[in-house]
Parts: sequence; structure tokens; C-alpha cells
Amino acid sequence: MAKYPLRILALVYLLFLLVLPVGLVVWRTFAKGLQPVVDVITSDNFTHAFAVTLSVTVWAVLANTLFGIGAALLLVRHRFPGKRLLGALIDLPVAVSPVVVGLALILVYGKYAPLGGWLERNGLQVIFSLPGMVLATIFVSLPLVVRAIVPVLEEMGDEQEQAAHTLGANRWQAFLRITVPGIRAALGYGLVLCLARALGEYGAVAVVSGRFVGQTQTATLFVEERYQNYDQTAAFTTACALALIAIIILLITKLLRPKEDD
Repeated sequence: MAKYPLRILALVYLLFLLVLPVGLVVWRTFAKGLQPVVDVITSDNFTHAFAVTLSVTVWAVLANTLFGIGAALLLVRHRFPGKRLLGALIDLPVAVSPVVVGLALILVYGKYAPLGGWLERNGLQVIFSLPGMVLATIFVSLPLVVRAIVPVLEEMGDEQEQAAHTLGANRWQAFLRITVPGIRAALGYGLVLCLARALGEYGAVAVVSGRFVGQTQTATLFVEERYQNYDQTAAFTTACALALIAIIILLITKLLRPKEDD
């Protein structure tokens, strides 16, 4: 009989923590009608903010996908000194505040840092530009692809790959024909999680971007800037768009989740 009170408790918890806040955002978005929403969506600052967000997200997801596959294979298929340390470093972004990440990137790649100064003198500005925002987003979403793939690789084992090698397949052929199909669902799941994390990142990006309107302003930064300037229609419209994207991503993750986890 305890399951019914627990269900009610869970529903009430989600109602006040998730459903009501998101519902109020949607209501406030369309409170003045549809035309103000259309005006916001077609404005230059809105479209530029989402263009910057998309650019940062694509680069971050691509980098973390390539790194995630390589790191997962390294952790599962190989034994080497420092393996546990590598695993701990991969999980570090989960424990470190994004604001700390942004500050650390400034200390390394800032104009007055040795490496950052050298890069800027050679034509590559990292901090307060797109490369720094990409680095910050890569860092905060680093573990997602790796941790989605590792359990599947451990369950698969390497027997099929070893058999392929005995039949004359090289490592690349075995990887493409055996490993990739085996981790496809987990890779897609981790990729979508990485995508969601990158789209919604605020703290680290806020520190390294400079928040320049029309230049280094992402969608999340646009929400804050518009709300602080009392343009609530623009703030709520952008927040509603981000919430809609998050819901779509959530549905995709449900479809990609392995059946045994349901």
C-alpha cells in the first residue's frame, strides 16, 4: 500500500519543481498574444544567439563524441598505469562548478596568460570569443559520451573482435563492423545527452564569453540579458524555445535508451 503515497509524493514533487515553473514560462510567453513572440523569434539578436549556441554545440558534441569513443575503448580494452586516474579526470566535470571551469580557462587561455597571450599574438583569441566558449562547453559535457559507452563495451567483451582478427580483419575493419554496431544505441544516447548539456550550458560560457550582445551571446545568456533589461517577452520566448528543445531531446533519449533499462 505504500506505493500509492510514494506515487502521490513523486507527482506533487514534480508538479511544484518542474511542471508549474515550465508551465508558467509557456503561459508568460504567450500572455500578450502570438505577434510579440513572432517579433522576438525574427529579431536579429534572437537568431544570432541561437546561431552562436548551435555553433558551440556542434563543435562540442563532435569533439566529445570522438573523445568519448576513444576514451571508452582505452578504459575498457586496455590496461595501463594511471587508468583509474584517467577515469577520475573524465568524471571531474561532474564535480567541478562550471563557473570554476570558466575561471580556470581564463587563467590558461586569457590574454595575459603565457599560453593565451602567445595564441592571441599569433591570431587566435580564445577567451571572449567562440573558441573559449567551445572549450568551456566541451569540458562541462566531457563525461557523457564516455560513460554511456563504457558499460556497453564491458558487456560486449572483445571475443567477436578477436574472432574477426583471426579471420583477417584489421583493427579498423573490426571496429567499423563489430564495435560500432554494438555501441550504436549507447553512442546515440550519450550523444543526445551531450547535446542537451551543451545547449543548456550557462555558467562556464558566461565567464569566458564576455556576454557581448550580437557577438558571443548564446541563447541562455540572451535570456538573462533580456530579463535584466525588462524585456520579458524576449526572455520568456527564448526560455520557452530552450524548454521545447529540451523536451524533444528527452523524448529522443527515451527512444535511444536500451530496452533492458526500461
